[in-house]
Amino acid sequence: MEPRVGPIAKEDPEYHPYHHPAAGWGAAKSVTQFLVRERELVDGPRAIMKMNHENTGFDCPGCAWPDDTKGLKLDICENGIKHVTWEMTRKRVEPEFFAAHTVTELFEWSDFQLEDQGRLTEPMVYDPDTDRYVPISWKDAFELVGSTLRGLENPNQASFYTSGRLGNEATFLYQLMARELGTNNLPDCSNMCHEASGRAMEASLGTGKGTVDLKDWESADALFIMGVNAASNAPRMLTALAEAYHRGAQIVHINPLVEAAATRTIVPHDFMDMALFKTTKTSTLNLQVRIGGDLALLRGMAKAVLEESKLDPKALDQEFIDRHTTGFAAYRELCENTSWEELERQSGVSRDDILKAARVYCEADRSIVSWCLGVTQHEHGVDTVREIINLLLLRGNLGREGAGPSPVRGHSNVQGNRTCGIDHRPDDAFLDRLAEYCKIDPPREHGLDTIGTIQAMRRGDVKVFVGMGGNFALAAPDSPITYEALRNCDLTVQVSTKLNRSHLVHGRQALILPCLGRTEKDHQRKGLQSTSVEDSMSMVHMSVGMKRPASPHLLSEPAIVAGMARAALPASPTPWEWYIEDYDRIRDTMSQALDGFEDFNRRVRLPLGFRLKQPARELVFLTPSGGAEFSDAALPDVVPAPGTLALGTMRSHDQWNTTIYSDNDRYRGVKNLRELVFMNKDDMRERGISEFDPVDITSTARDGSHRYLNGYLAIPYDIPRGCAAGYMPEMNVLCALVDYSTQSDQPIMKHVKVTIEAAT
Repeated sequence: MEPRVGPIAKEDPEYHPYHHPAAGWGAAKSVTQFLVRERELVDGPRAIMKMNHENTGFDCPGCAWPDDTKGLKLDICENGIKHVTWEMTRKRVEPEFFAAHTVTELFEWSDFQLEDQGRLTEPMVYDPDTDRYVPISWKDAFELVGSTLRGLENPNQASFYTSGRLGNEATFLYQLMARELGTNNLPDCSNMCHEASGRAMEASLGTGKGTVDLKDWESADALFIMGVNAASNAPRMLTALAEAYHRGAQIVHINPLVEAAATRTIVPHDFMDMALFKTTKTSTLNLQVRIGGDLALLRGMAKAVLEESKLDPKALDQEFIDRHTTGFAAYRELCENTSWEELERQSGVSRDDILKAARVYCEADRSIVSWCLGVTQHEHGVDTVREIINLLLLRGNLGREGAGPSPVRGHSNVQGNRTCGIDHRPDDAFLDRLAEYCKIDPPREHGLDTIGTIQAMRRGDVKVFVGMGGNFALAAPDSPITYEALRNCDLTVQVSTKLNRSHLVHGRQALILPCLGRTEKDHQRKGLQSTSVEDSMSMVHMSVGMKRPASPHLLSEPAIVAGMARAALPASPTPWEWYIEDYDRIRDTMSQALDGFEDFNRRVRLPLGFRLKQPARELVFLTPSGGAEFSDAALPDVVPAPGTLALGTMRSHDQWNTTIYSDNDRYRGVKNLRELVFMNKDDMRERGISEFDPVDITSTARDGSHRYLNGYLAIPYDIPRGCAAGYMPEMNVLCALVDYSTQSDQPIMKHVKVTIEAAT
């Protein structure tokens, strides 16, 4: 039995469907209660007034939604405030704590309990004789990392993982260290989230990023929001949705669940609406697609557009298609040969409803399609994102204001990580510039991603794992296998702000290296430093901490990287120590080595920073054909076999990635419960299951193996037949390591094949 993730509920579980607007007074009440619970009634409000302020504040360490272009002074959200407050806690995890608790004992604690102990204060090393972490100096910690790396038979026996919280400067140094060592083993959280988006857009458009910015959102006639629970995962999107509704734009949500963000909202910084309890709709149409059925729905919309073009040639932008695309004829034939019956069966949406969405699309002059993990975490995730591009190309919704693809990145700098070099499959152009300007000889062989790293650790091929932020043990799929892999390492290193599961699932040697948080001041030899981040719409801007560090023993992430690098590469010509004295020096090198970062130090200090160039936005397509490329993928069969269900994992509202704030999920009406599964009421009735009945869940992997969760409570929910949903990370155990997409190598977290039965 795995330890609990959330806190131990003190009251019985409750479920009451949520009928209130997203955000508004519910969010205000929740934030107030959280600030009181964490005793942050002074620093919490101070942080609210500094978060996401251009050039003078710090970037929210939560989601990657862009800062408001109008210089909004309260560009914040409920989960962002919770995330910052959780980091600014007054609680401390000092050496005395570790002296009082063995790792074996701590492993039995819930993940909420672990993080709730507070901020880590100084470096610690695992002592196997006492089964405890004990203090170690920074010098000795770096030497342990360095000597272990130097002692490897080859550098590919190490893997360097990155969380999306890492700033651009630390990211650049981190990948430089790995490549100077001689490996491209640079897995990151994107391997589990948006890898499919990057690969799909790279193939279709020649760029791995979306092409739109926030101004485009402000001028689009139609917004299509797919596979995202925006109220929890990108809450500041609610402002854009409310503004779009007010100006008369059409807003179509496509998701198996009708989430709170797809109904109505009260934007908290709209003080008049708050005072009057005035709600604004955030959708004009909701389509409940079956899990995995998005591609079929998109193809149905495209089929409808093509059929309409026979009556009205203006339904297609034929001039755009002829001038800027390739592969249109094959795609048209594919759509024409796909029957409406099959599109309805695979999407789970009626032809009439698909036609409604297509009508919205045809009547809009400018359309944006936005998506998140509900689209990507499938076997056919790449094909689905390419289908989004197909649909946009039909009406020339690219390269002009108010139109284009817009992936929603889930972590504050995950896009910046990739831009600044965290990529296990780097291209030659990037490596050539790195070699020229950083004077190293980077390896050319592709490295390991997240799944590959777990497999290699388990085999013993990777002996050192370094986690730069995040909580790898809890975030990765197939928890027992991931644990086994980490424990098989000679050394695991976790750079963290708080105690988490990854510190307790460790190698034969293990280090905890505590770092500064995003909210904290970073003083180096040349004074107070700032770091930069890139949002999900390619804007790069500064972030400056506001608070005294939680401990005088903390180091910044760039300083930790430099310390490890110097210890591992004692003869390195890279000026690691010189870089850390003044981060402008890092940015000067980045301006030479990274395409698009020219004149970095000046441009990043402009109001709101600067936007990285996007060739596809200018209709420059860096594809083999030189044009935007239609794809013609076969329609996948996503209809569950008789007796089985398709289960998708997701976060609760009171959760950020693997950090759990409570056992409540306000927007889904759940209190005091995380060990649950949402089911269609007819699927429950068919299995003789009633509300809150305990059930046993069994998943079946590609290789025929099974995984189990027993005693979870069933909740009837508005979800399509044949579909079910529950929370990660508890349900990660159901996703087998072998169940990853052959298109993107992502774990198939949103499409786990399960059977659910009343518990015996």
